[in-house]
Amino acid sequence: MDFYNAYDQGFARVAACTVPVTLADPAANVAAVLDQARACHEDGVAVAVFGELCLSGYSVEDLFLADVLLDAVDEAVATLLEGTRALTPVLVVGAPLRVGHRLLNCALVVHRGRVLGVSPKSYLPNYREFYEKRHFAAGDDRRGQSGADGGPATVTVAGHEVPFGVDLLFEVTDVPGLVLHAEICEDMWVPVPPHAEAALAGATVLANLSGSPITVARAEDRRLLVRSASARCLAASVYAAAGPGESSTDLSWDGQTMIYECGDLLADGERFPDAVVRTVADVDLDRLRQERQRQGSFDDNRRALGERVEGWRTVRFELGAPTGDLGLQREVARFPFVPADAERLALDCYEAYNIQVFGLEQRMAAMSTDTWQPAAVIGVSGGLDSTHALIVAARAMDRLGRPRSDILAFTMPGFATGETSRSLAHRLGAALGVTFEELDIRPAATQMLADLGHPFAGGEPVYDVTFENVQAGLRYDYLFRLANQRGGLVVGTGDLSELALGWCTYGVGDQMSHYNVNAGVPKTLIQHLIRWVADSGQFDETTGEILREILDQEISPELVPADEGGRPQATEDFVGPYALQDFTLHHVLRLGYKPSKIAFLAWHAWRDAAEGAWPPGFPEASRQTYDLATIRHWLTVFHRRFFTSQFKRSALPNGPKVSAGGTMSPRGDWRMPSDAAPTAWLAELEAHVPQD
Repeated sequence: MDFYNAYDQGFARVAACTVPVTLADPAANVAAVLDQARACHEDGVAVAVFGELCLSGYSVEDLFLADVLLDAVDEAVATLLEGTRALTPVLVVGAPLRVGHRLLNCALVVHRGRVLGVSPKSYLPNYREFYEKRHFAAGDDRRGQSGADGGPATVTVAGHEVPFGVDLLFEVTDVPGLVLHAEICEDMWVPVPPHAEAALAGATVLANLSGSPITVARAEDRRLLVRSASARCLAASVYAAAGPGESSTDLSWDGQTMIYECGDLLADGERFPDAVVRTVADVDLDRLRQERQRQGSFDDNRRALGERVEGWRTVRFELGAPTGDLGLQREVARFPFVPADAERLALDCYEAYNIQVFGLEQRMAAMSTDTWQPAAVIGVSGGLDSTHALIVAARAMDRLGRPRSDILAFTMPGFATGETSRSLAHRLGAALGVTFEELDIRPAATQMLADLGHPFAGGEPVYDVTFENVQAGLRYDYLFRLANQRGGLVVGTGDLSELALGWCTYGVGDQMSHYNVNAGVPKTLIQHLIRWVADSGQFDETTGEILREILDQEISPELVPADEGGRPQATEDFVGPYALQDFTLHHVLRLGYKPSKIAFLAWHAWRDAAEGAWPPGFPEASRQTYDLATIRHWLTVFHRRFFTSQFKRSALPNGPKVSAGGTMSPRGDWRMPSDAAPTAWLAELEAHVPQD
């Protein structure tokens, strides 16, 4: 395996190409197609999709029935085959072909000088500006054993008999998971499109060759259909429409190109171009396989359709995949849980915050009786997690029509609590109008350490895990007893990232609560949620200013006194940068990726701060880069901690799922034995991720 090669990492490069056509001049058109085929070859492309009837032009009307044109198309196909003998990409090219007594609108699948197969258009539009039935026959009946002698359907192209039909799949044997299907324009617009059956039969890359003249708003209709196809079929959809050169007698053409994967836009091209458009992206075949593997209803749908998908024919061939470092032609989000698009981030924050609020609101309402309502008991440190849990609780009380004084907030300073965080906790409690108290845990902690015979009780500066957990445990011990005493439920504050890394104290500690509103929220999202709450007017401006101050603080558990240089204990020194660890968490939890693939993606996402998008408002000074050695180190830490901490996740309290990326609840997204070992994962990392 070549770590730096995209194909070895489970990707396949695809292209959607729009070339200027010369109407009724197949020789000129095939030359244009071959120019782009060569360019795709140089780009390391595996599959290149061209427009509908691009060898003749889509808008030649009654010239389709002229022998001169059709003979010229045959010659152009021969030229195409000769010109692709030394080229890597599979080309999907549109052409009119004579089949029996009729003319069919076809997609030719061509590789290295031979036609692998031909897929005809199933559904012909014959309404409004379309009248394809004037020239073409529908190909929906060309499948399986529909040949003239009762054998497999075939057609003769350039002197060779090749598979023919709407039921053809093209499987690349040396690129695992790359299975191509081709359909044409209107096929995508019908209620049960061919690509749906193809996906159930095994296709992962769905090509649509389109003519599709442009009218106002049609581009968005196409986008909706292509995106929907990729999302429903758990596939990649590659779309190429006709563009420059098509007749403007009564219509116009925009040459739209786009590539979607599981509903996500990977790339789209310029519309209304005056030249060639080649839209290229790397499709994640591992993702498609993983999504289908997890979503069992996908295969249930295949079983329900039975014969419609079981009889599909597969043409297998070897691509000769490009080798070496080809780069990666797709956006890799640095923060998978945090969109870089401002509008999308605002919507995500709105939804995430209200998911949490609704969850707590529902739990408190369910516990209430006609004569009693539970208080919300919460420990507030002045850090990110407890701050966010507090503002969730405040909004839940507002929605319930209850006073915020029913929130009982406690700050509990320990041996390393800083004055800044203590002050922020007090100010936030006052600004929100909650019932706020300070409870100093140091006397009780000192007594417990003395009872344990711990060296710290005798004056020695020993700051081990016992020293830390005595403080962390006492805080929650007090919170649970306070909830008993004052009739409340303990609102948990620990987040998804901490649960993944085991950065929480088990039992009577921050791993436990009566209801944890933050359990589904990763650390990298929490800061954006707090900023959204501050900036969107959820509370008054005084509260907003305090929230912004809290965002400026370094993440610290404040359990160990500052070092000799005065630097406080920093969580990320122990568990790694949350930016990297949340990146890994998403790809483990949502996609089940191998460590080597996660390292490859992280390297592309984080090696250059100037490349790619950052979330809105992300400080310039905090825009880190990470080299492969650093990524490798923290991947190792992640997997060790993730496996050894499962016992903490197996006993999680209730809390709402927030992100589609998943949650750690043993009743929901994640079930795993607590005694599993990371041996195989660490061995895969060691074997396939370079040291530097």
